[in-house]
Amino acid sequence: MASAAGEAPPGPCRGEVGLQFWVESLQLLPGLLAPAVLLGVALGVGAALLLCFYVIGPLLQNKGNESSLNSNITAFALKAKVVYPINQKFRPLADGSSNPSLHENPKQAVLPHQIMETSTSSSLGSLSHGDKEDCSSSTTIHSATSDDRFQDRAFLKVTCFPEVLTSESFDVKLCLYSLLLKDLLLLDTELRREKQVVFIQVLRTYLSDFYLKKRITEDLYQKIILTQETDLEELQKQLTSRLLSTEMSGARNSEYQTLEDLERKEREYSEHIIDNMEAFWKQADKAEQFLLNQSNCSSAKRGKIMMNLTERMIAVEGLLSQSQDLQAMDIQERIFNWELMVKMVDFLKTKIQEESQCRLDAVAGILDQLTIKSNLSVSQKEELLTGLHKAFWEQVAHYSNECVQQGKDLITKLLACRARKIRELKQAQKDEQGDLLRKAQKIGELDEFLKACHEMLEKQRQMLHDLEEEDDCQSTEAIAELHQELCLGTSHALDELVQELFLQTLPTKTGVSLRECELLKEECQENLILQLEKWDSYRQKQWKLFQEQLQQEKQLWTKEYALSAVMQKHLSEKHEKIIQGVLSRLGGLSEESAKYILRKHRLLLCSVLRRLAVRNVAMATLTHMKMSQKKSLLQELREQHTLQKSSSHCQDEHQWQLQNAMESHILEEEEKLEEETQQTRLEFHQQLVAEIQEALQLVQQHMEQVIGQALLQHARQEAAKQSSEDREDFKERLIEAAVESVYVTSNGVNRLVQSYYQQIEKIMDGHEDRKLQQLKSLQAERTESNRLRKKQEENEQTLKEKMNQGTLNMSSAVHQRMLLQQQKFLAQFDVQQQVRLDSLKQKILVLHHLETQLENQLKQAEQDFITELAALARVPLTMRKQPLNRSVQSGKSQKTKRKNSHSWGKEDSGDLSEK
Repeated sequence: MASAAGEAPPGPCRGEVGLQFWVESLQLLPGLLAPAVLLGVALGVGAALLLCFYVIGPLLQNKGNESSLNSNITAFALKAKVVYPINQKFRPLADGSSNPSLHENPKQAVLPHQIMETSTSSSLGSLSHGDKEDCSSSTTIHSATSDDRFQDRAFLKVTCFPEVLTSESFDVKLCLYSLLLKDLLLLDTELRREKQVVFIQVLRTYLSDFYLKKRITEDLYQKIILTQETDLEELQKQLTSRLLSTEMSGARNSEYQTLEDLERKEREYSEHIIDNMEAFWKQADKAEQFLLNQSNCSSAKRGKIMMNLTERMIAVEGLLSQSQDLQAMDIQERIFNWELMVKMVDFLKTKIQEESQCRLDAVAGILDQLTIKSNLSVSQKEELLTGLHKAFWEQVAHYSNECVQQGKDLITKLLACRARKIRELKQAQKDEQGDLLRKAQKIGELDEFLKACHEMLEKQRQMLHDLEEEDDCQSTEAIAELHQELCLGTSHALDELVQELFLQTLPTKTGVSLRECELLKEECQENLILQLEKWDSYRQKQWKLFQEQLQQEKQLWTKEYALSAVMQKHLSEKHEKIIQGVLSRLGGLSEESAKYILRKHRLLLCSVLRRLAVRNVAMATLTHMKMSQKKSLLQELREQHTLQKSSSHCQDEHQWQLQNAMESHILEEEEKLEEETQQTRLEFHQQLVAEIQEALQLVQQHMEQVIGQALLQHARQEAAKQSSEDREDFKERLIEAAVESVYVTSNGVNRLVQSYYQQIEKIMDGHEDRKLQQLKSLQAERTESNRLRKKQEENEQTLKEKMNQGTLNMSSAVHQRMLLQQQKFLAQFDVQQQVRLDSLKQKILVLHHLETQLENQLKQAEQDFITELAALARVPLTMRKQPLNRSVQSGKSQKTKRKNSHSWGKEDSGDLSEK
């Protein structure tokens, strides 16, 4: 297009003729087929007449000279094994292929760097208007086969941004997004380590307080701290080993990776991190319990310590969550900056390619003038252009090779310097952390210390981020200077080739004087300047469109973060209501115990939601990666249409119709892309919902243990209050009487003790059997209830789909299906939570009943032992039997009530199953 515009005679609309023929291949309106055919016939007849007057006439006059030309072209064609179409002038190229002459076809000559790939920024051919005709086909953008190939397509595995600047891969977008995933994983690791450091520091502070109050010894203090630090290090080593194993598994090539491999790795990473989180919960509970056991505190004091620990860890989770959200957005913003820098470097890479193309066009225009004036034969012109093209080819190839080789060497040096600076910075930061953490803290100053510690670590992360960002800019500037330097040298070499052509070759092969050749060279330079100005204008428009695209992507990411925040808030409120409902139904717990359980649940939920927020960002990134190829093709088509529309100042009705058809096609492709993006995001959302349910199941299991321990402690306290004093007094009197009695012998006591132990063993065996049987029965009831519920939901879903089928168009149907899927998942989520709540309630009732039954049996066995011992010692039980009988009767009455409560719970479960 540029060459056609450069050689066209003056005219108001002459420059638009090439556009009309180019966009004709994009015709999508069948109704215009007949006029298009008639127009083509008319244009063909006109072209034939012009050909006769301006081309065939001069050729007939020089028939003798052209006979040798025809034989040369024929011999070259046979040698190159190509067939030339009729009525089209061709110039053999230096590589043995054939291509239309540059000045006669708007399609530009293919240079060695012009490998046609998906990337729009990697080849000069992608910038030529004529090479975009096939982009209008919808199959090039939306194809299942291409999706599969893209999923399995390997792209370069990079570890930092500077490596992308010298990458020869065309999947730059995938490389950048893979860096985003890598940075997210690194951020998650840093925040997890910060949480562990803070936990150890809180534990150290409380132990120091116990040590100062002489509640524990110094040896025990050091032993506890060392044990906890060792256990946390072991947890981190296990996680690191699993993550490394996942990274190495399925690696076909250490330098490349596929999108499918990346999805699998991210999924396994998430599973390992959730498992590590659960292990940390257990270790933290174990450490807290051990701390309380060593404190020798009262029950109220122990509860207060547990509450304070939980509250402080909740505050830490809040700080980590805020930091994670802000840094995740910073990482995303860094990706956009990287894209801008890559685009800028890519423009510099293609600058010499564009210049060489423009030079070829300008020279071809001058040689055409000489051919029309008969100063140069067609064969001579083609020979000169072929030689010049070959020389340009070699220069551009040398430029490309030098850019790659010198760029890699430069980046290697810069990365070595970068690694050294990062290593020094991390060592200084490690020393700073040690100085702060070694300072002894009091419990009253712990909150301020935790805040100061977080601010220090946040500042250190920001310093590292700034260092990397500054190094990225310096690397980009260095690569840009290298390209400009090489481009200047190559441009000078191309100019010398053109000078040699005009000042040495043309005067000897034509009758044109040296002065005229100099004037022709100046005219060629003027044409070159005009074409380079057009290219510069084209680049500016393309840069503007690229910036607009980035702004649209930023808006999409903003919506993604907003939806993630809404989802976290919904889950948090929902599960807090659930745990409150559980505690209200249980009853019997003190206000302090219930408050502690709520805060403990809040702490675990914050940890899970913070981790799943990172996972959600990773899934959104994978969605963008899966759709990146189609987005690039659509953006290329959109750029092409926008630039054509802005460059066309005069349009007839036919051109206007063609452009409208093109706009309609682009809108159609945008709708298809939007639907596919939503469908892909929905698939990832379903996977995220499944992972959320698994993580929340872990929270539920952990909270069951916490609630169980609270109930057990409460039951023990109540039991101790009822009979501790009178029972202990009677036991002491009985022991004294047995020791003083002459009727009690050693053999008699041993026989009573052995009988008592046998009875206890029998009771415990019976209790375990009943417990196992009851739990199996509950599991069977839940399984049958879930089966019936799923069957009913499937029937309802099928009925809804049949009712909606045929009533909506394709776009509305897809949207309706997505809404139905969302409603289905939300409904399933609520139902499953209610089922789990009822199941937990039923399980607690059963275990409570079994525990009461076991307690009564143990009391009865103890009473039998006391009765036999009293009879042996001749001690009367008149004063003791009455209260004990009342206690046993109360136990039986309570047992009867709990049986009724248990059967009510079963009825509720049966009703839920029927529903």
